[in-house]
Amino acid sequence: MMSEKAAGQSGVSPQAGGATVSDIQELIRRKEEIEAQIKANYDVLESQKGIGMNEPLVDCEGYPRSDVDLYQVRTARHNIICLQNDHKAVMKQVEEALHQLHARDKEKQARDMAEAQEEAVNSGLGQSEGPSPLRAFAKVNSIGPGSPASIAGLQVDDEIVEFGSVNTQNFQSLQNIGSVVQHSEGKPLNVTVMRRGEKHQLRLVPTRWAGKGLLGCNIIPLQR
Repeated sequence: MMSEKAAGQSGVSPQAGGATVSDIQELIRRKEEIEAQIKANYDVLESQKGIGMNEPLVDCEGYPRSDVDLYQVRTARHNIICLQNDHKAVMKQVEEALHQLHARDKEKQARDMAEAQEEAVNSGLGQSEGPSPLRAFAKVNSIGPGSPASIAGLQVDDEIVEFGSVNTQNFQSLQNIGSVVQHSEGKPLNVTVMRRGEKHQLRLVPTRWAGKGLLGCNIIPLQR
């Protein structure tokens, strides 16, 4: 039979934001260990004439039962309660550790993608020192007065070279821009345009306004 001290141990406790796969494996090992100890204590109760967690330990006349080992029964019941609390605590730690691990994976994927895009853009700039190394993939063909696009300084016939994370290398359709806009409501986006042969960098904040959409402009893809 395991000791009450063993019942109170709850395994590893990953630091906030620092959970690793090995931490989760250790927590799962601890969970299985606790479950085995709970079963062992239930086996003790079963060996005492199948007495469970709630059956009375006195006979019908109020005297302590003589057909079971009262000390073993009380100890097993106490251990089961402690172990069930430990099991809840470990399961909560497993859940938190998995959440930390998934969040960190998402952050790493976002950083890797941003670095890859930056490297691709820098590589493209470095390979061509010609008069216009950047290629536009879309064009502004109308702008609503007072719209977020107008406030940002966009003009009709501006050719878009970069729109947030969308650029010539990864642009496939206008849905790419639409997705960036929807996920950036109220947040500034870096927009690079070519205007009469000159590059202009603007900061556009997609917001709700009196008109339609979050930009107030119409963008069409350029034929390649």
